[in-house]
Amino acid sequence: MKTAEDFLEGQILLIDKPLTWTSFQAVNKLKYILKRKYNLPKKFKIGHAGTLDPLATGLLIICTGKFTKRITEIQAQAKEYTGTFTVGATTPSYDMETEVDTAFPTEHIAAALIQETTKQFIGEIDQKPPIFSAIKKEGKRLYEHARAGEEVEISSRKTTIHEFEITRIALPEIDFRVVCSKGTYIRSLAFDFGKALHSGAYLSALRRTKIGNYDVVNAKLPAAFEQQLNQF
Repeated sequence: MKTAEDFLEGQILLIDKPLTWTSFQAVNKLKYILKRKYNLPKKFKIGHAGTLDPLATGLLIICTGKFTKRITEIQAQAKEYTGTFTVGATTPSYDMETEVDTAFPTEHIAAALIQETTKQFIGEIDQKPPIFSAIKKEGKRLYEHARAGEEVEISSRKTTIHEFEITRIALPEIDFRVVCSKGTYIRSLAFDFGKALHSGAYLSALRRTKIGNYDVVNAKLPAAFEQQLNQF
């Protein structure tokens, strides 16, 4: 049984973020649970080590107390994701947050082409973040520019794809597993992959399964975390 002092000294909590929750909501939920259970001080430190989009599920590492100083170190570790690309269309957000804006042909897309195309993305690549992202440009988040209909120039950045595996092909869906460096946008990978197929694609499902040696199999949903705490 953990004590208030344990959480103040520092804990690393593995949470399985539910679909539609923001990472901020998950942190706030745990903060509420812990403060209520242990009567922790108002300025109790808690934060997450790497944002997950609302439409993604999976591993969210939450650090408490003095372990919040380890967030930067944890964020820098390689991450593993599984998910689904839907080919033949694009969306402005590169995922299902926005509606399809353009349709593309898919008749030419065969399993061999899909497998061959993955090779273009292994190693260091240039990637442009999605316009619907939290990166700041001219003092505003990119998604704020996007929602205001403002055109902004987005610079590409270097990122590394360590592994890129296709696990299922059932067009228009393509399932994948990716191991990548910090700062990789899987939504941008979906968009670029569709383009490389001479078609279009968007991210229709995403789950983060690992950060470094931390695995989602050891993570708990917020409700299960709360239930476990309340057993004592």
